[in-house]
Amino acid sequence: MTGTQDDGSRTGARTEEPRTTGSDDEALLPELVAHLREHRTKLRQQWVSRIREENLLQAMTSQEMAAETTSVYDNYVEVLETGSVAALQQYARDLSERIIPRGVETHEVVGIVLLLRDVLARSLFEKYQRDFGMLNRVLDAYEPAANRIANTVAVSFVDERERVIRQQQDSIRELSTPVLPVRERLLILPIIGVLDSERARQLTVQLLGGIRTHRAKVVVIDITGVPGMDETVANHLVQTVDASRLMGASVIITGLSPDIAQTLVTIGVDLSKMATIGDLQGGLEEAERMLGYAPSRPEGAPAP
Repeated sequence: MTGTQDDGSRTGARTEEPRTTGSDDEALLPELVAHLREHRTKLRQQWVSRIREENLLQAMTSQEMAAETTSVYDNYVEVLETGSVAALQQYARDLSERIIPRGVETHEVVGIVLLLRDVLARSLFEKYQRDFGMLNRVLDAYEPAANRIANTVAVSFVDERERVIRQQQDSIRELSTPVLPVRERLLILPIIGVLDSERARQLTVQLLGGIRTHRAKVVVIDITGVPGMDETVANHLVQTVDASRLMGASVIITGLSPDIAQTLVTIGVDLSKMATIGDLQGGLEEAERMLGYAPSRPEGAPAP
């Protein structure tokens, strides 16, 4: 490369003319990329050493770290060359999908990208340190691109992590409030645990969706496993019953505890709107009766 290597004969000021042409500027970035690819193995090893010194990616095995750092390095250099942010965003999302399940945290991803930026910048400094004019031009070309890469990876990782968290939260909510078809036109919604306002809203959405999907006529909501509820949640339960009725389904509430019953009375709920049965078995028998199914009798029991 003209004007970038020391020929060992310098005794004073350089005789080379400074690089100022537009064509040289356009050729500069490919020159940097070529250098980073030429020294890929050495620079990646330096980067991995820095990662270990900072105690990052400890959730990964040595084999996993080797594979991921090689992939990240190659994509990093490719983005420097092409400037394609869209490709980087897609790669960052793919990377996030692979490493988030392994327990890698956001600060670790940001940390390793910044460490790579630093390792590559030091390499460029060592290469061009004898030519300060060239060094300044190199860093002017490298630093904005490197900072854009770091920012894009960080944002993409955070977005993916938030998506995974939302997905997990939705799955947990669905598991905690399952709408179960018992038989044709009959659903049961067993609720266990604390019923707060957010979960109550989720319950309503799932129940109404279940009524539509299964064309349900009767729903049994069992709250035996709910330790208590405040006035807001109690009112929401009543609204859920009303919304179900508007969709053509009757609701039976089972498993009312004394505390919840007292709350409903205290807030002045119109109990005529709510069909309540003491336990789940009784609620299911009543639901079957409402649907026209004859409740089963123990063997040998007299017919009514």
